[in-house]
Amino acid sequence: MDENLGRTLDAVGPRLRQLRLRRNVTLTELAEETGISASTLSRLEAGLRRPTLEQMLPLARAHSVTIDELVDAPLTGDPRINLRPIAAGDGSTILPLTRRPGGIQAYKFVLPAGADDRVPDLRTHEGYDWVYVLNGNLRLVLGDEDIVLRPGEAAEFDTRIPHWFGATGSGPVEFLSLIGRQGERAHVRAAPGTPH
Repeated sequence: MDENLGRTLDAVGPRLRQLRLRRNVTLTELAEETGISASTLSRLEAGLRRPTLEQMLPLARAHSVTIDELVDAPLTGDPRINLRPIAAGDGSTILPLTRRPGGIQAYKFVLPAGADDRVPDLRTHEGYDWVYVLNGNLRLVLGDEDIVLRPGEAAEFDTRIPHWFGATGSGPVEFLSLIGRQGERAHVRAAPGTPH
């Protein structure tokens, strides 16, 4: 086996353990999610066994990361834009989709399942936000309103209004977010042929 490939596969175990602990999931719970036995998961995390592609696919899905992130694959594409996912401490993943200095920034967020009774930590900041739900249900608390957005639904708001996003207890959620400077609004056309 190629020496570099061997080193890459040997480094997967510690990353798997870190992802599982970040999500606060036991080996038994992860075994139920992935269909991989807890003993095999333990050997993979300890580096006593190298993962196969058949094992990495369900592991990447369970942890809401790409296989590239699991194996720490080199960046590809335009070297000026790093589109590598950013794993947050709460189990969420943020994927920057653009890097346009001073303009509207696009991100894809993947949040793990949440608790329906979670007390939100409302935040404010300068800017404007547009949100579009791809999969799952997104709980959006905006000022005094508590809204659940479903796939295909969108919201836009001034980020000076106290707000918070989270997944519901029904499962993880994926959504797109466009964030712009204060006063910067996207140009929206209601329907084809609508005068502007």
